[in-house]
Amino acid sequence: MTSSSRHVLVIGAGTMGRGIAQVALRHGSTVHLVDPNEAQRVSAYNAIEKRLNRPSSSDLCHPDWQPRLTMGADWDDFRPSWVIEAVPETMDLKGPLFRRLDEEFGPEIWLASNTSSIAVTEVQGVAKNFPERVGGLHFFNPVPRMALVEVIAGMATGPGYAAAAMSLVREWGKDPVIAPDRPGFLVNRVARPYYLEALRMMDDGVVSLETCDEIFEGAGFPMGPFRLMDLVGIDVNFAVTESVFTQTFYDARYRPHRLQQQKIRLGQLGRKSGRGFYRYD
Repeated sequence: MTSSSRHVLVIGAGTMGRGIAQVALRHGSTVHLVDPNEAQRVSAYNAIEKRLNRPSSSDLCHPDWQPRLTMGADWDDFRPSWVIEAVPETMDLKGPLFRRLDEEFGPEIWLASNTSSIAVTEVQGVAKNFPERVGGLHFFNPVPRMALVEVIAGMATGPGYAAAAMSLVREWGKDPVIAPDRPGFLVNRVARPYYLEALRMMDDGVVSLETCDEIFEGAGFPMGPFRLMDLVGIDVNFAVTESVFTQTFYDARYRPHRLQQQKIRLGQLGRKSGRGFYRYD
């Protein structure tokens, strides 16, 4: 199956879902982007259109992308070869969704979660009919620019999933890596101390957040930990940390930090809200 013949259902039109849809459209796939929030769908369409229609854009590989994109509150009669879920990082949302997907789509359709920390095996626990076709495809933000994609198989994932997932990811111009179904997989497991130790040092008065970011960026990191938390979303970063902390049976190395929780309570979520550790207004 070539990328031009792929029909992909992307569920969730937030930052990750719209980024995945953009990449799929860029490489010739047909996409149905689902989100129950109409305003979110409109925002996603405008963002995709702005990026893919820019005359100087490197994304302008398939100028006929518009007829290949449909959007709606549900998937209705759309029959995909792949389903990629990109809803918020909670089993309260993912669980009922995968239970329904498992009931409505046959075993020949691959079901992937863009989970960044929740175990794929836990997701498979609700997809009881065909758990072998369920796996993880963890894209990174911003999806159009980040080449890495973690491919994760749960305990019940069949042997064909990894090969099919790696083929899809490569067709979309990404670099897949096999990751174990462990808390945080590879990247987020390593990244937790990067964020958490920076938060502790700032809270202890060892260093200011500005100086901390400058040091890391001066050492060659694309972004310091505080600027990166603002980009990812402080709420998203906190949720991933909570998930890793819980799944490691409360390993102190991954204990969430109260400063992130306080920012969330104030609505200071990072770039998307106009203020996080820095101001963007």
